[in-house]
Amino acid sequence: MAVRLTVIGSSPAWPNAGGACSGHLVDGRLLLDCGPGVLANLRLREPWPSIEAIAITHLHLDHWGDLVPWVWGSIFGPGQGSRPAVWLPPGSVAQLRPVLARLGGEDMLDRAFDVAEYEAGVTFTAGGLEVTALPVEHYDLEAYGFRVRGDRTLGYSGDSGPCGALAELARDADLLLCEATLGETDSEGTPRGHLSATEALTVQRESGARRLLLTHRPEERPLPPGFELAYDGFELDV
Repeated sequence: MAVRLTVIGSSPAWPNAGGACSGHLVDGRLLLDCGPGVLANLRLREPWPSIEAIAITHLHLDHWGDLVPWVWGSIFGPGQGSRPAVWLPPGSVAQLRPVLARLGGEDMLDRAFDVAEYEAGVTFTAGGLEVTALPVEHYDLEAYGFRVRGDRTLGYSGDSGPCGALAELARDADLLLCEATLGETDSEGTPRGHLSATEALTVQRESGARRLLLTHRPEERPLPPGFELAYDGFELDV
């Protein structure tokens, strides 16, 4: 049976015009990342998201920021009574505590979600799907990509520079959903944090993934021909 991927947000750290930051919905149950604008786009589909779980790759704001307004909607608005699971990277609860204390209360996520931290390389179940997180290279921040398995297998890079974990996440997968923030001539220095489109293609070839879909790309950077690019509202059956 096919797995449905719906792109809720596909923008990089700054939103493309009218767009949302990272948010990718698998089978209507599991949301991979929840950046600014994602909640609003989800609400275009239904009055309040009925998803079961959210998994966050890392703590840059463009990947988790809409958890904050989600809390207020869950406490005071149309989300009352819903309580999805939120899976965070190791150590995130402690790291977020002082930030959340200034935004509304250090326990605010616990008021709206069932919060847990995943472990690197240890498979967990989220939204009825098996998810394995592997550490990827993203500047000096701890960051992860996901391998998601149901009836089909999806590899999701999160934000990453070139690293061996990406091919492992996508090994023989039906789809590699991969960031491609950089233009072909952009230079980042070290440590790396992002990929170009051709670097994403190299990951696909090394992993044996059957299909490559690029995401997290600024609209200001032209895409080389031959690539498939995600956009908000894009849907496909994997």
